[in-house]
Amino acid sequence: MNQSIEPLTNPASLDLQWLNQKFEQAHPKDILAWCVVNIPTGLVQTSAFSVDDLLITDLLYRDLQPTNPIPVLFIDTLHHFPQTLDLVTKSRQIYTLNLKSYKTPGVTMRQDFAAKYGEALWRKDRAKFHQLTKVEPLQRGLAELDAIAWLTSDRRDQSDAFANLPIFELDARQRLKVNPLANWTRKETWAYVFEYDVTYNPLHDQGHSHIGDEPLTMPITGIASKESRIS
Repeated sequence: MNQSIEPLTNPASLDLQWLNQKFEQAHPKDILAWCVVNIPTGLVQTSAFSVDDLLITDLLYRDLQPTNPIPVLFIDTLHHFPQTLDLVTKSRQIYTLNLKSYKTPGVTMRQDFAAKYGEALWRKDRAKFHQLTKVEPLQRGLAELDAIAWLTSDRRDQSDAFANLPIFELDARQRLKVNPLANWTRKETWAYVFEYDVTYNPLHDQGHSHIGDEPLTMPITGIASKESRIS
C-alpha cells in the first residue's frame, strides 16, 4: 500500500496501522520528513521548549528546512521560569522561528491570573489550572492555525501511561497527532542535543530533569553531568 499521497486534508483517511508499522524503528528525522512532504500546510509543532521539543525544532528548522516554516505553538502559561522565557527568545533568534504564542484569555501576567482566578490555583484545583493555562490555549491555537496535524515531543519512556504510545494517532478532534520521539529515549535525546549543539534550558545543568511551570516543578536534587545524561 502506497502512503505517499496527495497533500493530507483528511487524517481519518490514513492507514494508521500501516504508518505505525512502517515508522516503528525510524529516526525522528524520517518521521518528520514524511510529515513535511505529506502535510505541506496545516502542520504545527507544539512546544514547551523542553529539550525534546528543541530537538524536533532543530530537525525541522536546521535540517529539513521546509519551504513554509512550520508554526511553533508555544503556550505561555504565565507560570514559566524566567530561564524558559529567555530560551524561547533565544530559540526564536537562532532558528528564525515562526512562533505563535497563546495564553489564557484576558490576562497578561501571573499577577493578573491570580487576581482573576485566585492565588495558587494549582494547589486548590490543579485540573482547572491546567485547563485554563494549557488545554484551552492549546486547542484555540490549533484551531486558529488551521492545524490538520500537530507534533508533540512525547516519548514512551516518560511514563507508564505512554508505554504504548503510537507514532501516529488521531486526537479527539480527528486531527493527526504525531509523536516522532515515541520510540526514542531520554539518553538518545541528550546525545543528539550534545552532538548538534542544540540550545537547551540552563536549569538542566543545575539538576532539573524536567522543567514545567515554576510552582509545579520539583526542587533540584543534584547536578546532572553531561556524561550522566547520555551514558
